[in-house]
Amino acid sequence: MKKTYTATIKAENDWWIGWIEEVPGVNCQEPTREELLESLRITLREALEFNRADAITAAGDGFEETIPGIRRP
Repeated sequence: MKKTYTATIKAENDWWIGWIEEVPGVNCQEPTREELLESLRITLREALEFNRADAITAAGDGFEETIPGIRRP
């Protein structure tokens, strides 16, 4: 499932800072806007991968992966 995330960014002094609104803890700072957006993409991807692995570990054996809102037969 592809999802769109929202980056809130701003220039402050000699740095660009930004956050991903939908995922707490995903924030970065870089010297240019382009570098900031790339860092946010990488950090978001890593956070989602970590959260997924953490959820699978917490579920233990016998878990099922499903997409909320979609009924399975």
